Amino acid sequence: MAVNHAPACKQCRREGQKLFLKGERCLTAKCAIDRRNYPPGDHGRGRQKQSEYRVQLREKQKARRYYGVLERQFRVYYEKASRQNGITGENLLRLLECRFDSVLVRLGFAASRRQARQLVRHGHWTINGKRVDIPSFQVKPGDVIAASAGSSAAQVIQDATELTGQVPAWLQADHDALAAKVLRLPERVEISAPVEEQLIVELYSK
Repeated sequence: MAVNHAPACKQCRREGQKLFLKGERCLTAKCAIDRRNYPPGDHGRGRQKQSEYRVQLREKQKARRYYGVLERQFRVYYEKASRQNGITGENLLRLLECRFDSVLVRLGFAASRRQARQLVRHGHWTINGKRVDIPSFQVKPGDVIAASAGSSAAQVIQDATELTGQVPAWLQADHDALAAKVLRLPERVEISAPVEEQLIVELYSK
């Protein structure tokens, strides 16, 4: 499985905003955005020429980094979204939100997508009673998610729930039992990703 090993804090600095790639650390004074709010590299503080293409490209890169998806994977998601009925940009975000690792973060069972991906790959979660170790697995309405019986990561998962705010209305979580259910697919207003999806559609439409 291909994984982006780039430093998480540099990715946030490159996009100029918090993408919450390191979970709890992003909420503390150690957050790189709070300490060095400029792009990394020798020319990070220099003036950068703005263009329509650059704005669109940065939005696409931000979405990729926020969801932890590589370039080829992201392109596949876009092509799939463009073939679905409805608005392509909203379809794209919905597909990304319904990834198993992303759903675990929304439920509060992982502090970050990297942690969620690791928990899934190590077999600590089941869907409808069957172990699923694919972070990109697409959840569907009616799916029941639960921590594997006797999971050695139960305490790690429980600690992550303490950082959780509000669980989205399209999901239902039982933090005590470490279980959840997907009630329906998310609406655009329920997706809190800091992304302007229309710019991504314009980029790929050229």
